[in-house]
Parts: sequence; structure tokens; C-alpha cells
Amino acid sequence: MTQNGIEHILRSNPQIPVATIHNEEELLKIMAKIQDANIHCIEVTLRTEYAYEALRAIKAMNIPNFSVGVGTVIRKEQVDEMKAIGVDFIVSPGLTEKLAAELHASGIAFIPGVSTVSEIMIGLELDCTFFKFFPANLSGGIEALKAYGQLFPHVKFCPTGGITQATYMDYLNEKNILSVGGSWMLK
Repeated sequence: MTQNGIEHILRSNPQIPVATIHNEEELLKIMAKIQDANIHCIEVTLRTEYAYEALRAIKAMNIPNFSVGVGTVIRKEQVDEMKAIGVDFIVSPGLTEKLAAELHASGIAFIPGVSTVSEIMIGLELDCTFFKFFPANLSGGIEALKAYGQLFPHVKFCPTGGITQATYMDYLNEKNILSVGGSWMLK
């Protein structure tokens, strides 16, 4: 199963809210917005001290058919902690050989970040075909992804970074894009 089943999560969630959560009050507001918008997943970034607690709290909510993901995973210790928490998917801003081995072995669906042709080629060598394209707005946006589609027709992307309410559908209309991530839907 490629990248531990990430394709199913991406296809099931065309919009993935990316949240940096600082406290319980913020967590509750974000979860209410997501549920009101009929969105069935979240990616919580590991950019705050509260992030691990937020992930545990969301998992404890036991929301049916809801995927809990974690972003900004860059080390083995974080992968181990995510296994203990029981997250549904992991997002990394990049990929190394060591991290790829840990992610494949974790059994957790994962998607690594890329922004260049060389990074995509390295990812392919590490048995990945689904990538986070990050930061999309600084790395060529839709035009870059169209070009990558010509070079790598079997590769699929989830772009994040600078995507807005006004632009997300333009991305989703591209055949090599399965979903988009961003914070615009939380504002």
C-alpha cells in the first residue's frame, strides 16, 4: 500500500484544514468551524507547545469518519509519538532517507513535502508517489504543478502554502492534484 494508504485520505478530503493550535479555546473554535463546514479532517501542525495535547483531545472526541493528521513532522521521535497518539496521517515539510524509512515502517498514512523536480525524484526513489507541494505560492503554484504533471504523470499532489478561498478550486481542477491544504477555511 503506497505510503500506508495516504491516497484514500487525500481523495476523501479535497480540503484539508491546516491548524496551528495554541490552547483549548482555540481548539474548540476550530473544531466547530470544521464541523460546520462539513469537513472531515484536520492537520494539526507541531508548531506550538499545545499541539500534542490538541491531537490527543481531537482523537478523544471520537468523531465518526474524521481523519486526524499531524504536520511539521521531521524526526523519528515525532513519528513514534504519533503512533502512540493514533493519528490517521502524517505530513512532513520534506523528506530524508531516514525519515522515509521511519514513515513507511510506522504504518501511518503519510505525505512528504517537495517543491522541486530533484525532491520529487528523490521521493520516487524512496517509494513515494504522493507529495505535499509546499510552499505552493512560493514554488510556482499551479503552473509548476502543471509542468510536474507532464514530467511525472503518475505523481499526485496536495499543495499547501498561500492557497486561498479564491484559488483552491483552480488547484483542485488539475488532474494531478487530489486535495489542497490551508488555513483559509479556519478564518
